[in-house]
Amino acid sequence: MTDALKRLSDEGVAIWLDDLSRKRITSGNLAELIDQSHVVGVTTNPSIFQKAISSGDGYEQQLADLAARKVTVDEAIRMITTADVRDAADILRPVYDRTDGQDGRVSIEVDPRLAHNTAATIAEAKQLAWLVDRPNTLIKIPATKAGLPAITEVIGKGISVNVTLIFSLERYREVMDAYVAGLEKAKAAGLDLSLIHSVASFFVSRVDSEIDKRLDSVGTDEAKALKGKAALANARLAYEAYEEVFSSDRWNALERAGANKQRPLWASTGVKDPAYKDTLYVVDLVAPNTVNTMPEATLEATADHGEITGDTVRATYDQSRAELDAVAKLGISYDDVVQLLEDEGVEKFEAAWNDLLKSTEAELQRLAPTEA
Repeated sequence: MTDALKRLSDEGVAIWLDDLSRKRITSGNLAELIDQSHVVGVTTNPSIFQKAISSGDGYEQQLADLAARKVTVDEAIRMITTADVRDAADILRPVYDRTDGQDGRVSIEVDPRLAHNTAATIAEAKQLAWLVDRPNTLIKIPATKAGLPAITEVIGKGISVNVTLIFSLERYREVMDAYVAGLEKAKAAGLDLSLIHSVASFFVSRVDSEIDKRLDSVGTDEAKALKGKAALANARLAYEAYEEVFSSDRWNALERAGANKQRPLWASTGVKDPAYKDTLYVVDLVAPNTVNTMPEATLEATADHGEITGDTVRATYDQSRAELDAVAKLGISYDDVVQLLEDEGVEKFEAAWNDLLKSTEAELQRLAPTEA
């Protein structure tokens, strides 16, 4: 079942699971995926935690303890989510040690309500790193305009970061610049650069969802022929930008000082359109030194019938540019699409967090001990 996953790993793609729950930890399922399915990392987000905690599976005792202590709902959520991340990090620690810190990582996101507040994001990232207290944690910071200086500051303090919600090529370049600037700050502060890691989460399927909708509105044969191509083209050109930035003289000076490249991470890799093959955003985004974080269904589909044929990115740059140009010529604004997706991404995570707050507060009230 796992030959395709092994081939994917052998091509330099780190397989991370885009999911976490207490049941997955306590049942041994996460350890099994690491052992049998070449999973070497885990990503979480507010939607994942909202789904996990709202299911109630495995959280009852901790919720009861928190209710007895009369903690705030915000503190309760942080205690619950950091406990899961800490336990997952411990399970992945052998992978972290084996890969010199590159993999074996678990990501946890700053409160999405802070996405447009630089100072609060920095403070939250520091607090999360302290709370989880595991070297193989990545703190997720959204790639909003306010997030960019936060990335630099947090990296500069030696905290490893997963930059999330990247949709545009321009913003991706700004993210890489923020990372490099952070490493320069860390170097000036005398920190060990080899201990600082980062990934840049470039979102894939949502780009097709939005652009395909607009291509359907155009309705011509030319428009229909472009469906399902923009997301791959966008991600492939992101990899071209990655190759350029991390071969520059500015980068080489940091690499000589022990710095690690910020790997591109393909996020949102579960297909949204059933007309597309369910492994599309895996098998067509194979390139060295990348991460693909997959929902379990995509992981299983890749294991079952994924066809890994080697690098499917680096020979496609001209074709990818031509495909995005063709979409633009139909009157579909790239800048409008990527800004909309960023705004929606922040809003969706904020909505999931608010739902989590409500459901957790209801549980705390239900479990609160009656006063004698």
